[in-house]
Amino acid sequence: MKNIFGYQYEELENKLININEKKYRARQIYEWLYAHKEYDFNKMSNIGKETIQKLEMIFDIDFIKIKEKQTSKLTDKYLFELLDGNLIEAVLMKHDYGNSLCVSSQVGCNMGCSFCASGLLKTIRNLDAYEMVQQVLLAEKDLGERIDSVVIMGIGEPFNNYDNVLKFIKIINHPFGMAIGARHITVSTCGIIPKIKEFANENIQVNLAISLHAPNDELRSSIMKINEVYKINDLINTIKEYITKTNRRVTIEYVMLNNVNDGIKEAEELTELLKGMNVYVNLIPYNENNSINYKKSNPDRINAFYDYLKKAGIDVTIRKEFGGNIDAACGQLRAKEVEK
Repeated sequence: MKNIFGYQYEELENKLININEKKYRARQIYEWLYAHKEYDFNKMSNIGKETIQKLEMIFDIDFIKIKEKQTSKLTDKYLFELLDGNLIEAVLMKHDYGNSLCVSSQVGCNMGCSFCASGLLKTIRNLDAYEMVQQVLLAEKDLGERIDSVVIMGIGEPFNNYDNVLKFIKIINHPFGMAIGARHITVSTCGIIPKIKEFANENIQVNLAISLHAPNDELRSSIMKINEVYKINDLINTIKEYITKTNRRVTIEYVMLNNVNDGIKEAEELTELLKGMNVYVNLIPYNENNSINYKKSNPDRINAFYDYLKKAGIDVTIRKEFGGNIDAACGQLRAKEVEK
């Protein structure tokens, strides 16, 4: 049986037609699951007993579970246990404009970025769409509030699980589902060029973020293995194509590593790389990890980097720090638990 939370709306309609049910049942089921948060078929009061018996026979409705939770003032870190016992993470960030959840897309990560705790444990498998959907549902239930925006930037490279990530986006975006607006959903990739090109053709208003983290090939290759396959100039040209095709601004993620990529020289190079492009640079203070040697840039270096970009006309912000006093960096909590 396939988990019902992994069905896009149209897929569910077709499945119901195949078992001689009216397709309007899909709307009823979606509204019970996502609006009323009712996960027992027998309590879906406008669905007949005969239909419920069919649903119970063909759909699994089992949930992943919260194994551990860490909390700080503006951040909650969840360690989820999947039905097969594997572990993933999600991070809830509380902004003044709403609640944002950073979800995982894979169990482990093979990208091998040297500063990232996600890569400490290699990929075991891709997540199914339902396992991503349930991260959002469980966080909402635990918080007792709506999740307003979703970032696919947790453990894993989303574009290495392209089909399931796309299905997840369409489920949470659907008006009868969670109705999270497309412009409140962001996919972050370390730069898999063929998938960026494919994503440009999807005709959805979802945000794209690129984990760049360095302005030249030598430096980027030293901290991100992906750059050995897809060089910076090719990536920048692909981003330009994406912007032209979608008419959407792209976010450039840049983690600030002390005395590695945070100097004025790198700021100059980054400015040259991005000038004239419809991009927004997000400078991210590094969440330090005992298993990794990198340190967070000191505030003076971050501010100097920011000032250089700003004066050069680059749209730039410094991301507010979240979870520095808990294991909030991608993969930290999972790695600790597996190590136990």
